Amino acid sequence: MKIGKNSVVAMDYRVLDEAGVTLEQMKDEPMVYLHGHRNILPALEEAMDGHEIGDHVRVELPPAKAYGLRQEDRTDRVPIKHLEKPPRRIRAGDLVRVRTQQGPRDAVVVKVGRFNVDLDSNHPYAGKTLTFELDIQAVRPATAEEIAHGHSHGIEGTSGHD
Repeated sequence: MKIGKNSVVAMDYRVLDEAGVTLEQMKDEPMVYLHGHRNILPALEEAMDGHEIGDHVRVELPPAKAYGLRQEDRTDRVPIKHLEKPPRRIRAGDLVRVRTQQGPRDAVVVKVGRFNVDLDSNHPYAGKTLTFELDIQAVRPATAEEIAHGHSHGIEGTSGHD
């Protein structure tokens, strides 16, 4: 089966920066997503169209097609209580996840205070040209429930909501 809209895709992936340094990798347990529903970067979805199990897809994305350009004015002061699972000791440079009205967002700690943290709310990969190496492990048609929900329910389609 070829990847197309409403396909559930399982893939191993690796993300590299401009110098070829691996920033992120998922190999032991594939990432699973519903194709055509903006669950991954649109440019990656476009690159995956028409591929099938066993294909290796390598795509280089400039910042505008990946996580955007860095915006220097994107520093926010946030109460520590709004961080999801904050590390026991928060330090400048830590990657954290902050709860927002639009859902969780990744950010980098710039400065730590007693009750608040200053966060760089640019995505950690903003401003970087990234290379994605994707190995397609499985492709199947999505269930009606997955299509209605707009995301996959796991590689077998049986992982429901708690």
